[in-house]
Amino acid sequence: MDDVLSRCREADVDRVITIGTSLSDARKAIELAERYPTRIHAAIGFHPHEADKVAEADITAMADLWDHEQVVAFGEMGLDYHYDFADHGNQKRVFARQLELAMGHGKPLIIHCREALGDAVAMLLDYGFANRSVVFHCFTGTNEEADRIAEQGWRISFTGIVTFPKSGELQEIAKRYPADQLMVETDSPYLSPVPVRGHRPNEPSHVAHIARFLADLRSFPYPELVEQTSANTKLFFGLS
Repeated sequence: MDDVLSRCREADVDRVITIGTSLSDARKAIELAERYPTRIHAAIGFHPHEADKVAEADITAMADLWDHEQVVAFGEMGLDYHYDFADHGNQKRVFARQLELAMGHGKPLIIHCREALGDAVAMLLDYGFANRSVVFHCFTGTNEEADRIAEQGWRISFTGIVTFPKSGELQEIAKRYPADQLMVETDSPYLSPVPVRGHRPNEPSHVAHIARFLADLRSFPYPELVEQTSANTKLFFGLS
């Protein structure tokens, strides 16, 4: 971890948000954030792939961890109908309970959504999350889907996928995306961006490659884009 953070420093990546997608992962994410309190923060929640294994007691235990000072967001949570690693009914049950418990909190939500946008949007609206801090992370959808998310006051974030040669529609979305909402992420340990595509594991320092690609795509000076995305991220997640 010290080496990972050292490479972050070399790439001018000064903060990392690490995701816990199960109860055991969540505890490990918090432990890391406690170890490096000025460099690492945690976001925790049940990923939809975990849904078949999640009992009510697990959801309650996860919600108890949400009050930890190093937890800056809830998630990633949501629905995934692409892989079908978990029953759709169980995915909805776990997502709904997390939304219900998150309603009274002010922290942002990180949403995982694959081929399930209609159900995910409907559930978020049912639980009162319109115009609240919600980000659909690792967005790979269409122009219409990006617009539908924006209509509710939510945002999307971009991973290394945007750097891939065949990501033309996603690049068009990123090119016109509002500067004051633009955020980048690695989704480590997967999706290493060009020019380190195929490097495994992906790691937080590689977010600099995504930012540089977007600066070129948007014809915007790299230092200014870095300043903008950093400010956006800190404001969204409430980082000092």
